[in-house]
Amino acid sequence: MYDAIVIGGGPAGATASIYLQRFKKNVLLIMKDSGALGKTAHIDNYYGFENTITGPELLARGIAQAKRLGVEVIEDEVLAIESFPEFSVKTIKGEYKAKSVLLATGKNQVNLRVKGFNDYIGKGISYCAICDGFIYRNKKIGLVGNKEFMEEELEILKNFSKDITIFTNGMDLKVEVEETVVSEKITEIKGEETIKKVVTENSEYDVDVLFIAIGSPSASDFALRMGAFLENNNIVVDDKFMTNIPGLYAAGDCIGGLLQIVKATSDGAHAAVAMNRYLKNL
Repeated sequence: MYDAIVIGGGPAGATASIYLQRFKKNVLLIMKDSGALGKTAHIDNYYGFENTITGPELLARGIAQAKRLGVEVIEDEVLAIESFPEFSVKTIKGEYKAKSVLLATGKNQVNLRVKGFNDYIGKGISYCAICDGFIYRNKKIGLVGNKEFMEEELEILKNFSKDITIFTNGMDLKVEVEETVVSEKITEIKGEETIKKVVTENSEYDVDVLFIAIGSPSASDFALRMGAFLENNNIVVDDKFMTNIPGLYAAGDCIGGLLQIVKATSDGAHAAVAMNRYLKNL
């Protein structure tokens, strides 16, 4: 079992893992990709770099530094986190246990850019199968996605209904499922007080709810599923960067505030200091 698992290899996650390693903690850093930093072409306002540096280069330097100092780093996609009795982090490739977890995956809630979508968020459009699945037991459930994250949500929704339709929204299906699959692009969401239909390029489908599981889960997705508090899609933390769930911390863009690298690294350092104190008291 690890002392800490850090999810996210950006400035907040990498900094936290470095501090935890220097505190002589057994830490695992799990990262999927380069995130928002990987799309940044010019960084001119980060201390210590005389010349412009790109996001991918800064990211690579941070991960290389973490590895040099002894942090175990794996590239994998986290699908789910459970917190009883200890934290269990499920990925595509395996499952890892830890005494504490830091969420540092940034902010990435994917919306459908189709007519009517924003009108029904919270009115039949949901981002959390664990949270809302029970409400729609024996109802017509729609699920948008095409990869492992969608598959994970599907397994939860199967407990509540046998009438499930998967919409890939024009994407190739990457996993095997037994349910009805609609591969056409979604063009519109229709309803009255709540969602009633998903309209695709060539047809319409009746639904009572539409769950969104596109791409990979974000830090907010994990927090929501575990019962951590959110406010304006930001994870709520205390002054020690801990959520309302003991041992679950969050840092960086996912907690809001100034969305800058310098703030993310500061968050990571403060969170690591607090996690070290938490672990000492276990």
